[in-house]
Amino acid sequence: MLSNVDIAGFRGEIEDINETLKDIENIKNSCCDGCIIQLMNAEAISGKIHLKHAVIHALNAFERKNNLANNLGIEILTRASAQRQISKAFEILGLKKGNMEIAAVLISCPDYYLEELSKLFKREDDVLNPNNDKLKKIYNISNEELKIYNITDILIDKTSQLIVEQ
Repeated sequence: MLSNVDIAGFRGEIEDINETLKDIENIKNSCCDGCIIQLMNAEAISGKIHLKHAVIHALNAFERKNNLANNLGIEILTRASAQRQISKAFEILGLKKGNMEIAAVLISCPDYYLEELSKLFKREDDVLNPNNDKLKKIYNISNEELKIYNITDILIDKTSQLIVEQ
């Protein structure tokens, strides 16, 4: 099992997605093998519990050898978005050009990597707080569902359903 998982929120301007991804790759390559840094659209995340659940499912999928992606970061993205298709997962959770609320998942990275990300983006963990109206629209969640369950539980259930469908 991988050692540590950090989840953080950021706000930032993404002028060029490829350049941003190169910056992330440079951070990863500055130290350790096996470090995962996955950035996602925080507007489609329902908090740290949602992301932790996605990380656990992604790790388990690799362990069971029924992962949807060849990369753990992308597997986390697919699990968090509750999508089997990687392209749909990127539509929901992928980085977009312009101002963004960003959720970052770091696995087996040194502690100072959060500081390195803070040089690229402004650290604001409150972007991880769920916005029910946006999440309802993104994940097609009905008001009836929300009367029974909270939004995080609904998204965790959708993530868990990926296992059943395999």
